Amino acid sequence: MKLQSRYESGADALKYRLSLFCLLAVLWLGNSGHYSPLLLGFGLASVIFVIWVLQCLKVVDQESQPLHLTFRLPRFFIWLTVKIIRSNIDVVRHIWLGNCSISPCVTRLPLGQKSDLGRVIYANAITLTPGTVAMDMDDDTVLVHALTRAGIEELREGEMRRRVAELEP
Repeated sequence: MKLQSRYESGADALKYRLSLFCLLAVLWLGNSGHYSPLLLGFGLASVIFVIWVLQCLKVVDQESQPLHLTFRLPRFFIWLTVKIIRSNIDVVRHIWLGNCSISPCVTRLPLGQKSDLGRVIYANAITLTPGTVAMDMDDDTVLVHALTRAGIEELREGEMRRRVAELEP
C-alpha cells in the first residue's frame, strides 16, 4: 500500500520548501554577520542541506510551516507584549503590597481552539503572562494557576482565548 503525501499538491510542497528556505536563509544571515562570497556559499549550502534532510524526513508541511499565521501573528504578538507588560506591573504591585494582596487559585478553563497548534499557543500565552501558569491541558480544558482571582477572572472573560482562536484558519 502506497503512503499518501501530506501535501495537497506539488505547488503546496514547493510553497512550504520556499518559505522554509527564506526563513533559514534570513536566520543564517542574521546570526552569521559575515557576507563574504565564501561564507555566503557555505550558508546557502547549509540551508539547502537542511531542507533536503527535512524533506527526506517528510516534516516540511503545513504543520511545520504554518503559513496561515504569517499575517495574523504580528498583531497577536503586539497585543501579547502589551499584556505581558501590564501583567508584570501587576505582579510587581502585588510584591510591594505583600502576601495579603495575593489570592492564589487553580481552575480549569475551556479551550476554544480547534487545532493542536491553537491550543499550544493559548497555553503558552497564559504561561508567558506573569502571574498565570498553564499547568495541564487535555482535549477541551486547560488547568491554570493564577496569582490572584482577578487573573483567573480575566482569563474567564475570554479575550485571550478569542485572540488565539482568531489565529486559526
